[in-house]
Amino acid sequence: MTATLESTGPLAPPPAGSRYLDPGLGDWQASGTEGFWLKPLLHDAEGGLQTALMRIDPGAFSDLHAHEELEQVLVLEGAFYDQDRRIEAGGFVVRAPGALHTAGSDEGALVLLIFSRKE
Repeated sequence: MTATLESTGPLAPPPAGSRYLDPGLGDWQASGTEGFWLKPLLHDAEGGLQTALMRIDPGAFSDLHAHEELEQVLVLEGAFYDQDRRIEAGGFVVRAPGALHTAGSDEGALVLLIFSRKE
């Protein structure tokens, strides 16, 4: 078995075997929206796949927006909401490319984000 240990992200898909990322290493990056922070985990430009942890500060809110890719959100801690409902820890939402939505958290949240091109 081949394994590569990486200290900072995002990782590229391995050509064979496995790659590992210690999420405790590396800094949270500003997302461009106040109160939303990203820690990139995987980026595959050729395959159109991105995976990241997103930390949302308590009270943070993002206005109506859309993404070009299919978006998957798994709430790991806290709670997250959009214009339709509140998603608690363990909750999951998937959005079609171009789906308009808001995003926010009253108490703060940690979510896993996966963006992928729909082929």
